Amino acid sequence: MTVIEVADLRKAYAGRPAVDGVSFSVEEGEIFGILGPNGAGKTTTVECVEGLRVPDSGRVRVAGLDPVADHDKVTRILGAQLQESELQAKLTVREALELYSAFYDRPADWRALAERLGLTEKLGTRYAKLSGGQKQRLSIALALIGSPRIVVLDELTTGLDPRARRDTWQLIEEIRTSGVTVLLVTHFMEEAQRLCDRIAVIDRGRVAALDTPSGLIRRASGSTVISFTPSRPLAPADLAGLPDAASTATDARDGRVTVHGSDVTVNAVITLLARHHITAHQLRVSDATLDDAFLDLTETAGPQGAPAAAGPESATDLNGASA
Repeated sequence: MTVIEVADLRKAYAGRPAVDGVSFSVEEGEIFGILGPNGAGKTTTVECVEGLRVPDSGRVRVAGLDPVADHDKVTRILGAQLQESELQAKLTVREALELYSAFYDRPADWRALAERLGLTEKLGTRYAKLSGGQKQRLSIALALIGSPRIVVLDELTTGLDPRARRDTWQLIEEIRTSGVTVLLVTHFMEEAQRLCDRIAVIDRGRVAALDTPSGLIRRASGSTVISFTPSRPLAPADLAGLPDAASTATDARDGRVTVHGSDVTVNAVITLLARHHITAHQLRVSDATLDDAFLDLTETAGPQGAPAAAGPESATDLNGASA
């Protein structure tokens, strides 16, 4: 069942489009990712979903509700962690969790959330004394404290160290297993590739591509990566003639060659090396990553038109526990 529907969404600031005809749908129980360069319109899009911004035109529905006209009802089923948010400086972590818990009829156990997010030892700490990563973890806890049916997470793990990031990924996977739908905005390709069932790549205010992570990688040019250090240098003309090669590069420091292509390219590289009696040291053949696909989609296959204008800063209030 579709729980989020966005159709031909448009939003402009000072006459310049930030979101220019974005459309996608999110199914119940799905982790749906939104990727895009800075200023692409990602945060404006999700703030329209949360009801924090009023679209200029288009249709947005959350579980069949209009996020603006039915805002009170939407806040009961949708939790949000905003890209930027602040709490009162003197509020302790315990007080914030207890306060937000009191907003809901059937809140989650805030103590369990604090433990899961590594905040138990910080319960008596005032908000102003928290590190950036600790503030981020508290923001995530407040987004989940209302036991939402849908949760929007904007830059989920920004400011977290690698261990905390992976612990948070596991938490999100557990949340999805419990039936919660997740709309995830992120800059971390590894995060999107691990967590998301489908991803919309937004570039210059429009959807440049929408597919599964593996589907996006397959659609990118050079979906297979061949890298090796030749026993002696190869002529640039030899590398330029490789079939299906999307790009070739030679590291000036150690002479290592990297080729983006296909299975046909792999065979051609092996044939080329054999013909010139060259040994390939540390030969690696691997699939392209989501990073490769993202760069390809936003640099070469993105929609045409003027770049989206940067909108006002992300809406902030006490926090994004309920949008």
